[in-house]
Amino acid sequence: MTRSEEELRVDKTSKQTGKVRLRKWVETEHQTVTVPIRKEKVRLEREPITDANVDAAMDGPELSEEEHEIVLSEEEPVVDTKVVPKERVRLDKDVDITEETVGADVRKERVEVEGDAEAGTRRR
Repeated sequence: MTRSEEELRVDKTSKQTGKVRLRKWVETEHQTVTVPIRKEKVRLEREPITDANVDAAMDGPELSEEEHEIVLSEEEPVVDTKVVPKERVRLDKDVDITEETVGADVRKERVEVEGDAEAGTRRR
């Protein structure tokens, strides 16, 4: 005779509980920057002849035709863009291990002797 009983066997299975996706896209936003711009302008200065500056005023010919030229310049803003890496981003998984108690009913076979167990048998 074979006496048997059920034993509780616990196994694990894995199931999908969700998905996570890392996605990037490009957004455009308008940025405004104030830049100081230098611009040269000509200004005519008139100076009356005085005793202090008469020598400099009489330094050339009495009457002549002359021409003086000044080059004017101004700055203008130049806008450009440059792609600069700022950070690296990636997805990773952390695994938490917890303990969970499970239970189930198990069946066992029992053996019982009926009658005169002493006659003809010895216990060892």
